[in-house]
Amino acid sequence: RHSSFQILLAVSLSLSLSLSRSKASLGLLLLHKYTFLSSSPKKHRERVSSFLNTTLERSTHTEHAQRTPAAERQMNKQEKGEMVVCSSSFFFLLLASSLLLSSSSSSSHVASSILKLPDLATLSFEEAYTQLFGDSNLALYRNGSTVHLSLDQRTGAGFASQDLYLHGFFSASIKLPSDYAAGVVVAFYMSNGDIFEKTHDELDFEFLGNIRGREWRVQTNVYGNGSTAIGREERYGLWFDPTEDFHRYSILWSHDKILFYIDDTPIREVTRTQAMGGQFPSKPMSLYATIWDGSNWATLGGRYKVNYKYAPYVAKFADLILHGCAVDPSGHTQSCQRPDVLLYDAITMSTVQRSAMEKFRKKYMTYSYCHDRVRYPTLLPECEIGPESESFHASGETKLNKHRNRAKRHQWSSAGTAPWV
Repeated sequence: RHSSFQILLAVSLSLSLSLSRSKASLGLLLLHKYTFLSSSPKKHRERVSSFLNTTLERSTHTEHAQRTPAAERQMNKQEKGEMVVCSSSFFFLLLASSLLLSSSSSSSHVASSILKLPDLATLSFEEAYTQLFGDSNLALYRNGSTVHLSLDQRTGAGFASQDLYLHGFFSASIKLPSDYAAGVVVAFYMSNGDIFEKTHDELDFEFLGNIRGREWRVQTNVYGNGSTAIGREERYGLWFDPTEDFHRYSILWSHDKILFYIDDTPIREVTRTQAMGGQFPSKPMSLYATIWDGSNWATLGGRYKVNYKYAPYVAKFADLILHGCAVDPSGHTQSCQRPDVLLYDAITMSTVQRSAMEKFRKKYMTYSYCHDRVRYPTLLPECEIGPESESFHASGETKLNKHRNRAKRHQWSSAGTAPWV
């Protein structure tokens, strides 16, 4: 973001240097060269470094060539005046460079929690996953590093991890079907329902399709110990079009905390409380990805159905990460490696991340179970009523207009940066 401003500073300073060629200007250009090269992307460094070096060499050569005794006396008079101007410029440039470096540091810090996790290598489909259903509606590309799941009139499709995990970091880059997608549900989630049928745990990312011209919605949910009667749903809009490019969706699950991420931004935090009891997920789970027909509920409570005229609907998954404690569910306490568990427990959000999460929730959260006083007249134990609740109706739905026109979302998506970073 700031490289163009730095280039402008460099060019402006070089122009002033070509006019004055004072020692102060040379010093300022050297300072700016050092500041720029220490904080700029590589693609800008070589081009601008060459430009600055050429300017410095040309100015130094010209200065020595023109220094006759008479010119020396005349230039000494000029430099006294120039030094006053350049000292102010020096302060401005130093301040601007510091601010730019600070901005760069803050932006990169948004991903600090994810970067603390070691060895976040992606795994191919053959290495870590198995097909659940869908036959030919599951297709592998790029040597198994990308998976396409399709929904048509015959069936949807899905896959799951080969192992169960007790805590960890689970992530995928996902691109959703475009055009009319009402009734279509794409899910990226963790569950152990096939093993613990009556006491299962679950952590969900669900993507709910919509009619043409309306954006996809994202829903997160948490179930613990079979507590499906108590839904902990939250729904959000997005600051980008999820059908135009891949975006990363991640779940960080530790002994006492769950974090949901979209790209580098944490969007939801669930902290274990004593009052939650067994409703906090605590048993080994598998990772799942599916696409299926949710016509009876997914879009405006079932008002709009899947229209198979637009099939197949294809959801694409890439950059699949499984970093956690692979365990045998019958003896998970003995099998899990303690260092990883302690690592996940130690991860906390930075101030920058928490601020980004709060801004995201304020702008884009459209429903929260914590604000649904019709459904839950008695507040659930992990919920806190704060200023955020003033923005929601008693039904838990937002009072604010969350609609963002597609052109603006596309602009943010192309920039690759969330609007609050």
